[in-house]
Formats: sequence, C-alpha cells, structure tokens
Amino acid sequence: MKNKFNIRNRYVLIGDAILVVVSVLSAYILRLELVEVFSNYYLSLLWMLGLTLLIKLVVYYFFGLYRRMWIYASMKELQLVLVAVTIASALVSAFMLVLFANRFFISFPRSVLIIDWIQSIIFVGGLRYGLRMFAEGWNKFSGNGKISPQKTALIIGAGDAGALVAKELLKNPQLNLKPIGFLDDNPDKFKQQIHGVPVIGKLKDISKTIDSKVINEVIIAIPSAPGSIVRSVSDSCHRNHIPFRTMPGLYELLGGKVSVSRLREVDIADLLRRELTDIDDQAVGKILKGKTVLVTGAGGSIGTELCRQIARWKPSELVLLGHGENSIFETYLEIKENFPELKLSASIADIRDGNRIEQEFSRYKPQVVFHAAAHKHVPLMENNVEDCILNNVLGTQHIINSCLKHDVERLVLISTDKAIRPVSVMGASKRLAEMLVLDAAAKTDMPYSVVRFGNVLGSRGSVVPLFKRQIAHGGPVTVTHPKMKRYFMTIPEAVHLVLQAAGIGKGGETFILNMGQQIKIVDLAEDLIKLSGLEPGKDIDIVFTGIRNGEKLSEDLWNDGRQFNQTKHPDIYSEEGQEELRGDALNLAVKDLVDLANAGAKEKIISQLNKIIPNAEIKKSIINDILKIN
Repeated sequence: MKNKFNIRNRYVLIGDAILVVVSVLSAYILRLELVEVFSNYYLSLLWMLGLTLLIKLVVYYFFGLYRRMWIYASMKELQLVLVAVTIASALVSAFMLVLFANRFFISFPRSVLIIDWIQSIIFVGGLRYGLRMFAEGWNKFSGNGKISPQKTALIIGAGDAGALVAKELLKNPQLNLKPIGFLDDNPDKFKQQIHGVPVIGKLKDISKTIDSKVINEVIIAIPSAPGSIVRSVSDSCHRNHIPFRTMPGLYELLGGKVSVSRLREVDIADLLRRELTDIDDQAVGKILKGKTVLVTGAGGSIGTELCRQIARWKPSELVLLGHGENSIFETYLEIKENFPELKLSASIADIRDGNRIEQEFSRYKPQVVFHAAAHKHVPLMENNVEDCILNNVLGTQHIINSCLKHDVERLVLISTDKAIRPVSVMGASKRLAEMLVLDAAAKTDMPYSVVRFGNVLGSRGSVVPLFKRQIAHGGPVTVTHPKMKRYFMTIPEAVHLVLQAAGIGKGGETFILNMGQQIKIVDLAEDLIKLSGLEPGKDIDIVFTGIRNGEKLSEDLWNDGRQFNQTKHPDIYSEEGQEELRGDALNLAVKDLVDLANAGAKEKIISQLNKIIPNAEIKKSIINDILKIN
C-alpha cells in the first residue's frame, strides 16, 4: 500500500524563509510605488528583511512550528501560528522602530509592519494548512491513482463526539469507511453539515434511512446515550443485518479506561445504560484529592474500577491491597500506564491476617479506605462456609480495627443486595460486615458508611461471562426460571455512584444505589444471543433448569418497614432504622462464628446466622442444591 503523504519540517522551514521575504517585499510594494521602494526606502527594506529572517524563523522554531505533523493540524495549531507570528512581528517592529529612532535609515513607512503581520499570518498558516489539504487529498488515492472503494457509515449523534468520529473517518481513508450522514434529534442541526457530512434526519428515522441509502455500518457516537437509544439502534441494525459499533459510555470515560475516539462492538452493558444524572465533583474531590487512599480487593472487578476512578482525582498516593498477586500486578500496570505521575503502591496481603493488615496500615498511613475485598460467589461460598466467614466477616473486622487505630478519616464498605433477607451464607456474611462498619461509626462518630448495590455486569464469575461461554460453545443457554429477575448495573456506573456516596457520607449511613428496574435473566440471555449475531430459539436454545433451593425470584435492596431517604444525589438513597446487633453482643456473635469457622462447623454456622441476621432464611440443604452450576 502506498505510504501516507508526509513532508519533512526542514522543507517547511525553507518555505517559511521564502514567504518571509515575499511578505516583506509585498508589504513595501503594497504601501509604496515600486520605484519609490528601491529609490528611497531600500535601506529600511534591507534591515527589515534581515531582521525578519532572523527573528521570525527563530521564534517559529521556539514555538514548535517545525516539530509538528501539519497533516494533522487542528484549531490548536492555528492558535499556535497566530501567537508565534504575532510575537515575531512585534519583535521585528520593536527593532525596526528603535533603528528608525536612532536614524539608521531616514525613510521608513511604519504601516508596512501591520501589512507584514497580516500577510505573515496568511502565509505561515496557509503553508501549513495547504499541506494538510494536499495530504488529505493525496491519501484518498490508492497506488494506481484511483480513489479506493469505501464502505459507508451512518453516524448516530451529531454532537462533539459524532463530529470527532466523522473527522477521523475522513482523515484516515485506510479505515475504508466513509461517513454519509448523521442522525440527531436536535432540530437546529437538521440539514446542517459537519466536516462536509450532512445531518439527514432524527434517530427515529434510522430504519427509513437504512432502507433508502446504502449503509454498510452504523456508529453510535453519543457517550451519554441511555440504553433505550442504544437498544433502538441495535434492534434496527439487527433487523437489517447491518453491523454496528459504539463509542465508550460516559462512565467508562470517567474512569479513564478508554478514550473517546475508540470504537468498539456494542456490549450488553450499553443496552442497560442510564442517563447521567448528577456529578458532584466538589464533594468527591474534597475527600480524595491529596489524600492517601487504600483500596482492598484492588485486583477485583469493582476494586480495579475504583482505582481507575480514584486515580483521576489526584490522591497523594493510591495503595492497591489484595491477596492475588497477579490481579494486583495487572491493575498496578494499568493504573501506572494511564496515570504515570500518580504515586502508586501495591500491597500483597490477606485481610484474614490481622497482623499483616496492621503492618500495611502502619506502613502507608491511609486517610481514606474503600473496602471491596470479599468472597462474592454465592454457590462456591455455600460449599466453603468457613472461609466465607473468615474472609467477609473477620477480614472486615481487621480492616475496621486498623482504620480505628490509625485514625482513618473515611471508610466505605462495598456491600450487596444479597445482604437483605439473606438466603445464602455469602449474603449473611456481608450483612454482618455491614453491621460491623455501622457499629464502628456509631461508637466513634467517624464517617464510616456502607454502599449497597445489586449485580454488576461483566464482573468475574457473574452470569454474563457464563452466558457468553455457553453461546460460544453453541448453547444451550441455561436460565433457572423464566420469571427470575435481578438488579443490574455497569461496573463504571456503580463505582461512580460509590464515590458520590462516599463524598456525601457523614457516618453511619447505609447508602443504597438506584439500580433502576429489575431485569429478567431470560431477557438478558436473549440480548446476549442477539449481540452475538444469532437468533434465540433458532441458533441458540434457552433452557430453563428450575429454581434452585434457597434462590429468590427477585432481590431486595432494603428491608420492608425500613425508612429510606433521598440524598442530594438523585440515584443514591440512605436507609434508616437499623435494628441489628450492636456493641458487645455483635462482637461476641462474630467471635462465636469465627470459632465455629476455625472448627469447621458448617451447619452450626448456618444455624447461628439464621438466629442473628434479621429475616435470614439460610437452609442447610442449599449447600448441595445450589452447586448445580450450569
């Protein structure tokens, strides 16, 4: 393939030198008669030519005008040209006026300084943007001199993001994708053009547009688009067998995980996006900026995203604590690559080991702690009851003890909807962890709080990766019950709201995230099959295996009869009216559970959990029944 057109900056320098001479000569000629220039003003002309060549080329060099790829010139480069030319012209003018005042030459038309400045802007800018225009035209042609055949793209969204996509496609013909139009619901943009690409209709016109025009791909370029819009576009493309891609969602961009210019396949998370409701940057920045922040479970799905989003608030140090060295190492590398200036530390420690946790707190002196480390897989924990108690309950107690000893300013526990009316050991263990944090907050008046939410899409071991594996193997996709429903939220969105809740926490609150409406698991399975380019029931079967003993058809985020209040953030609620164990009774119950865990007494642990956790209904038979993992 023929290389992209380029030109070395030394040739741009030569062009500038020629244009400097042309600009000065033409300024004199425009101001004076040609004969008069050489008869009366030749001395000042020679001085100005010499000074202009010397000063302007040096100033242009120091402003970086010879260190840029001008085929990618933008408004930023245009501003640079304006500043460089203006400063260079000002210096030339100053020298010329000083020389004239000291009578180095008698005749000098001062208006040529203004004419030269204007012409220099035109010449210097014109040279560079002319190169860009020539390069763009050159790169449209293939080696045989003919324009390469291109596929066509319809862009959904004519905002800044859509304009960026169109610009990139037009500038890079090797992508073999030509934008032919935008769809946007803003009536002011209809029939307008962006980079020469017209806005041809509204979003509801997508099916009609696909029918009336030759479209090879659809690109969704609205990072803030809710899932309803993404789903509508997705359904239209499926019906017409047209591939489609999307830009990252706004919550992904907040986490710094991807750049706005990156296009990717539409994922299940895109179909469940919600509109961004509120961002209180001031409250979040106040608790994170300049602070030493420690995240437990930093190698997990939630922990890693916490680190991504915390890093952008410029803490003085971010400590990644976790038990798995590989996952911590991967998270460390990613954060270090994206935030090279951030002081970053990796701590390999098990929260079940109180001495190690104490050592790490003494070493780093964290001011803010996000406790995301936990065993979360319900079926596995039913068969590993002892370890669930030691990790989720005793581990949380160790974190709290170290926070209290080292005067940690703020502690946030990441909890789950399975902690409400728990039917599993995992859910009960998280409820006990909540009790421990709230008890510590009540004793100390410290801003220690709990943030509770439901399932997150794409986390390791969740239903989405399981369904994807089943689809990849040709099916069937197994769902326990056609009416099984769960709350779902994307990981970046959940973490964004966790940080918002942390920013408004005063201490002792159980914050509950607005998870929206519960989603049927069977609908989730059908969406994943469609996103794989297949048809449910035709290419991939969905098989119902029957609800397992101890499972709920739907989950709860708060207890019946509890009062919950709207916080100043519309997607965060605060639960009140706690009636759980407190103080010595709670500590004694935890000690008994830890002793039973160390003794390997599974059934006694379950009986004890049913006694001390409000509305708990953990059944012993669940240990065998729930392990039927499909």
